[in-house]
Amino acid sequence: NLGFMLSQTQERKVITLTSFNIGAGKTFISINLAASLVQTEKKIVLLDLDLRKGKLSEMAHCRQVKGVAHYLSDSSVEVTDIIVQDAFGEGLDLVPIGVIAPNPTELLLSKRLDKLVVELKERYDYIIVDTPPIGMVIDAAIIAQRCDGSLIVTAAGAVSRKAVQKAKEQLEQTGTPFLGVVLNKFDIQ
Repeated sequence: NLGFMLSQTQERKVITLTSFNIGAGKTFISINLAASLVQTEKKIVLLDLDLRKGKLSEMAHCRQVKGVAHYLSDSSVEVTDIIVQDAFGEGLDLVPIGVIAPNPTELLLSKRLDKLVVELKERYDYIIVDTPPIGMVIDAAIIAQRCDGSLIVTAAGAVSRKAVQKAKEQLEQTGTPFLGVVLNKFDIQ
């Protein structure tokens, strides 16, 4: 469905995944969405912008390498310095957080984030961005403004429909097209 939506609209290369709460599975869905896109022979990079936790970076065992926090805070760091090639398998690159940032919101407001996204767009077909939950901190809304579309991941039974609607409205206020909701952890039995 996402492939159909993306082909029917303007160029949408940067897709952010967020949730309303912790534990919805957005990092898991981010990795699997990226892996699915790699199967279509697209060039994919996962961008870990959850500068408070860095679960995606942790899962790739890339916590203490140079990453986004270094790039955003140090103008001498280049994009090529922070890309971990094949972090989740062949063709699935990662830009890790680097280190847990003491000032994540300030870093995300940096003009260097815009530059990073532009440079990654030139190198990759799709950029899958893992963010903090939109219901917890302002970071996800700041990130969404730089993306071409947003998905909300929610765990079945974890939040109310009203909470998901509120998250959708918060994303729409950023001007980012809303692509849909991914229902995760649904028991089909």
